[in-house]
Amino acid sequence: MPDAVPSSPTAAEVEIREVSSIDEYDACIRLQREVFGLPDLEISPRRHLIVSRAAGGWTLAAFNKGTIVGFVHHLAAVRGDEIFGYSHMMAVAADFQNHGVGARLKWAQRARALAEGRDFIKWTFEPMRGRNAHFNLNRLGVVIRDYAVNFYGTDYVTNPVEKNAGANGMDSDRLFASWDLRSPRVEAFAARQNYALPKADATVEIPPDFAILLKSNPATAKREQLRVREEFLALLGAGMVCRAFDRNATRPGYWFYREE
Repeated sequence: MPDAVPSSPTAAEVEIREVSSIDEYDACIRLQREVFGLPDLEISPRRHLIVSRAAGGWTLAAFNKGTIVGFVHHLAAVRGDEIFGYSHMMAVAADFQNHGVGARLKWAQRARALAEGRDFIKWTFEPMRGRNAHFNLNRLGVVIRDYAVNFYGTDYVTNPVEKNAGANGMDSDRLFASWDLRSPRVEAFAARQNYALPKADATVEIPPDFAILLKSNPATAKREQLRVREEFLALLGAGMVCRAFDRNATRPGYWFYREE
């Protein structure tokens, strides 16, 4: 059974609060460059973050001794008559990764959304990256019901090492994470309690380390991405949903269930 209990909220000595000053917004811009390796054309600029706040969104940051070491950017979104949250990006400085900062930011985002009367947040993440899958599915309790093919356009490799190794022409496939903030599983995780799931009805395996595969054999990486895409689309099209991720060292994979 995949891990389920979220990390301790005291794992990192940080304070979570909303970004409000120009200097703080600029610190978020710098962090984007450091963490994502994106060209300036792809960076969400200060103006975007400020306009988002004026339109009902906000940016929460993790401060360590006055320095921003992580942030999550939250947009106001609409579906029908409902206003919900769209989590556009989250970044954590390299020295503070794996210390619970990301979890602190996400649970603070949930608390803020609930205080505003919202009970749903969505965002995207790469299907081939097991670390993100584990965090989103096993630590936060998201559900995956949608797969976006080439969401941002082809050749979206941002890591310079991977790109220099020949990982070009990659499609930017993404999974949509649906975070139902009041679901029993999310409520349990928020209280740092376990929430067991039964054996999966179906699975989709991914390579154990896609980053290494991209650098060592880009052609195989592309074939694996297409295989995972086809399997995801087939299972989602059959009415199944993904609720967990198996961190098996040699055969990691997504766990699918028939919709309740």
